[in-house]
Amino acid sequence: PTRRSSDLGTVEELKGIELVGTWHVNDDNLQEVKSTLDRVGLEVCMMVPDMWASRRFGSGGFTPRDEKVRREAVEEVKKTMDWAGKLGCDKIDLWFGQDGYDYSFQGNFDRAWQQLVELTGECADYNPDIKICVEYKIKEPRTHIYINTIGKTLLLVNEIDRDNVGVLIDSGHALAAGENVAESIALTGNKLFYMHFNDNYRAWDDDMMVGSVHIIETLEMLYWLKRVGYGGWHTLDIFPYREDGVKAVEESIAWIKGLLNVLEKIGEEKIEKIICKGDATASSRMLREAFCL
Repeated sequence: PTRRSSDLGTVEELKGIELVGTWHVNDDNLQEVKSTLDRVGLEVCMMVPDMWASRRFGSGGFTPRDEKVRREAVEEVKKTMDWAGKLGCDKIDLWFGQDGYDYSFQGNFDRAWQQLVELTGECADYNPDIKICVEYKIKEPRTHIYINTIGKTLLLVNEIDRDNVGVLIDSGHALAAGENVAESIALTGNKLFYMHFNDNYRAWDDDMMVGSVHIIETLEMLYWLKRVGYGGWHTLDIFPYREDGVKAVEESIAWIKGLLNVLEKIGEEKIEKIICKGDATASSRMLREAFCL
């Protein structure tokens, strides 16, 4: 942990870090974690309750048949909310990675949906000052995750109807679900609480560096983030297994900044006119010229 914290502190543009409850933070090391982050100059931008890697939640956190397991999952989320508050963080990432099914006639769909609504609402009421950011993913670790698309996520958020429950969009999850991330962002309105940036080839959640595959779509995504008034974190969710981790982070940040510069070069007024016109060739020309091609 010390080496990793030191590495993160060397990335000039890096301002925050996500922490996973029980992995990185517990009741005993809370002050040590805070001191370490203060020393390297990083904020905690997100806390994540572990409801996907722990064996006890292998059949789900909020939707398993065993009520005891469901209550343990709720307490895990509440505990993570407490840690977040003590570390000066106002957001947790609620990802239902194990809440789903793998085979036909395995999912109890209506009951599972009601449990997701009720238990997420209970957690939201536990501390209204902590925002719950619901993250969706099409599959993996389950073949079918209940909260798997932007549409179902917004349906869940709207049914829970709490000011502190909103959406976390992971660009790679949206791509793997066959979505255009820009469109997904546009649908969220004021319920977009958080963003994960990465890239993939759409077939899987590869968690590659930003801009490594979908440059144009990332550009459009950044435009729509500005258009909906998103003012939150631009967070990297990448796994550079074989690459130098610090360099991968630096490259991803450089791509985001570079694409923001491209948007500024084009200008919002011109982009809005192109969108209103709906002319694909005009859009293509605008992009080609912006990239000096």
